[in-house]
Formats: sequence, C-alpha cells, structure tokens
Amino acid sequence: MIDINKISLSSANKEIIDKYQIYLMTEKHKEENTINSYLYDIINYLKFIELSNKDYRNICEDNILSYLSKLNENNIKNSSLSRKIVAIKQFHKYLYKFYQINNVSLKISLPKLRKKLPNVLSIEEIEFLLDLKLETPFDYRNKAMLELMYATGLRVSEVCSLELKDIDLNNNFVRCIGKGNKERVVPYGDLCAYFLKIYIEEYRQLLKKQYLTEFIFLNNHGKKMTRQGFEFILNNICKDKQIDKRVTPHMLRHSFATHLLNNGADLRSIQVMLGHSNLSTTQIYTNLSNDVLKENYQLFHPEYKNNK
Repeated sequence: MIDINKISLSSANKEIIDKYQIYLMTEKHKEENTINSYLYDIINYLKFIELSNKDYRNICEDNILSYLSKLNENNIKNSSLSRKIVAIKQFHKYLYKFYQINNVSLKISLPKLRKKLPNVLSIEEIEFLLDLKLETPFDYRNKAMLELMYATGLRVSEVCSLELKDIDLNNNFVRCIGKGNKERVVPYGDLCAYFLKIYIEEYRQLLKKQYLTEFIFLNNHGKKMTRQGFEFILNNICKDKQIDKRVTPHMLRHSFATHLLNNGADLRSIQVMLGHSNLSTTQIYTNLSNDVLKENYQLFHPEYKNNK
C-alpha cells in the first residue's frame, strides 16, 4: 500500500487520501494493485489542484478541465486519460457521499474509446507453449500453473492466491475469489487435473522449505507466487521456446474464452466461468469469434476460393 506520510501534499489532502485508501480497501474491496492505481492518479490530480492554492474541499469544474487539458498537452493516450477521469469521478463521488462536498465532476465525460479486441493464442500456439520439459519441481509447478490458467480462465492474481482448500482434486473443480470479492467455482479437465495432482502431491512439498503455507503455487523462496514472479517465469519460457510474440498471463484467459466460444460453448457459461458481472463484458469474445468465422469462410468456402 502507498505510504501516505511520504506524499508531498497538504495535510488536508493527505488526510483525505488516507481515508479514501481505507474506504477502497474495506468497503469497495478493491485489489491492492487497483487501489494503488486509483490513489496515484488522485495524488497527481491533487498536486495539480494545490498549484491553485486549493485542496479537495474547494475544487471547481474548471480545475478538473485545466488538469485534463494539461494531460492532453502531454499527448496521453485516450485509454490512460479515460482511466484517470474515472479515478477523479469516483473520488468526487466519494467526497459527495461522505462529506457532502458538491460533485463537480458530474459533467466531465470520458473520451470515446475504440474497443480493442483481446490478443489470443491459437490452439497450436497454446499446445506449443504448454509443452514444457519436466525435470525439476519448478518445471512441474510452471506446467501446473499454465495448464490451470488455460483450463479455467482464472486471472493470474486469482491463481497466485489459491490455497489447498480451494482445489477439489477428486471432482476437478477450483474455487476462487475474484474481483469485488465474488466467489466462483470453475471446472477443469483431466489433463489439467493430472499435472495439478502431480505437482501438489509430489513436488509442492519440495518448494515449501521452512515455511508453513497453504498457498498452492510457491516461488523459489518457498513463499506465495506473485503476479510479477509468474510474468517473469512466462517471459523466460517464451524466450527458451523462441516465441517471438509477447505472451502475457491474461492472453491465456482470453484464449480460454475464445476457444470455448469457437467450439460451441454458450456466452452465459463463459461469463460465469470468467467471473464477469455483466454479459456485455464477455460479448467482446463474440467479435473475435466472428473474425475466426470470416477467416474460415475465406479459407474453405468453394465460391470464395474460386473467385479469388
């Protein structure tokens, strides 16, 4: 978490940032990375406000517009600008709700964003990535993590937070706590079950060292695997396999959803497994699938092939 005492802000702004951080943790149940992102955006915003000899209690709409104008001068991307505006609007909503300070951000609108389709790996690319040489306990851990992420679509943070009680090795189910502190149960297949069982029963104990921990996936120090640690591992796997494209943990989640949809799974089931609150979030994968359909049509439809 951010150390409020080290921030160069007025005492009033420091105090409200401290309270806002507690609110995001205890009432909104945001993840640490999300909280830090929100707070960094608000801290920079309040630093700009202080240049006008103001604090959070007397901000006006023109102050917000001036701040956004400054960001635009720095050629900030629309996606980044949109994120900062959301953070500002949420902050002013909080001030209005708990301190009855007029919400001056109501008329501030978000820039129009072009929907970007998620990057996915083909089935062949997934098979190549997951085909690991298994020699050490770390190899079996990496194999189990990759298989689980592709088999369930879990976020990397969710996988890293799994404990032994969350895995049902007999019935091939995993229980996880996702965004908004929401619990969901996701099934996985026999191949994933096979490597999970080997890792947990034969190799996990070797990674524990002197620590008592219930976390399933452990780093080389015997502690809980982190998101950053797994990204580092994935990058090294890609280097060893000479995979040119940048592969991220989230691409496994996107690939899981896209491959399910392409093979006939219904959107509602995918929504539940991914833990999306709204079906509209899951519907982005239908756009991807339409692209696949078009590609297959162009490759295999005789009339299209004959007219090329």
